[in-house]
Amino acid sequence: MIQESNANVRGDARGGGERLREARLAAGLGLQEVAARLHMPVRVVEALEQGRWQDIGAPVFVRGQLRSYARLLDVDLGASLETEVAPVVPVDLVSHAHTPRFQRVMESAGRRAVYVVITAAIAVPVWLATRSHFADAPPATASLDAVPPAPAAGSPSAEAATATVAQLPPVPAAARENAPYVASLAPPVGRGQASSTGTLELAFSGESWMQVTGRDGRVIEQALMREGDSRSFAAADVGSVKLGNAAVVRVQQAGSIVDLAPYRRANVARFAVSSDGSVAPAE
Repeated sequence: MIQESNANVRGDARGGGERLREARLAAGLGLQEVAARLHMPVRVVEALEQGRWQDIGAPVFVRGQLRSYARLLDVDLGASLETEVAPVVPVDLVSHAHTPRFQRVMESAGRRAVYVVITAAIAVPVWLATRSHFADAPPATASLDAVPPAPAAGSPSAEAATATVAQLPPVPAAARENAPYVASLAPPVGRGQASSTGTLELAFSGESWMQVTGRDGRVIEQALMREGDSRSFAAADVGSVKLGNAAVVRVQQAGSIVDLAPYRRANVARFAVSSDGSVAPAE
């Protein structure tokens, strides 16, 4: 196979090899010393001197090693390289396929169109999905404990509500009796001013903090009270009471004023209300 790959080498080229061998002997150099200086194996140096190119390799390697050997011994092998070693012929690059300019332009336009379509397929659904979140107004919230104000007389909303009620059919008495009761979510807190048996009343002559807890542990009312405020609770519903700045609070149970001194500590009063309405120290 090596000989076939070097079929383009013309002749054995012993003339150049013999000149290198004579120059080496004249310089008093041995094969080992030349091989060390050229960084070549000894067998390659011998093959160069004997013209055995098939032991070295392709002509391009033979030319390079001959030039290195000739520079070392200051021998001119220019003519020998041209006549004895086949010249290196560059490979001609031949295009086997020619693409017309119109076809290249169409392929480029097609790639851009595919890119635009893919971008639109991703961006349009995302825009449609998020558009409603930005365009719509946020939902309004209202407290369940707040009673909406009644529309003023003569306003369009009041007239519309009156017309709607007028158009509704009358509800039979039996249906009204069997109708379900609607319970309010607000705690049933009594705020009447009249005192009666089983009623716990709180009157405030200054600012105070109040917390009233039911027998089930649920907070019935908790608020910062102002001067002149008053609260009234059913004693059967109250489990305990906590008052800040107790000196400005008057507690009345079943028409009798409760002395808060036994239940007050650092101007904070804590007391419990028993099932019969009597007041006792809080646990």
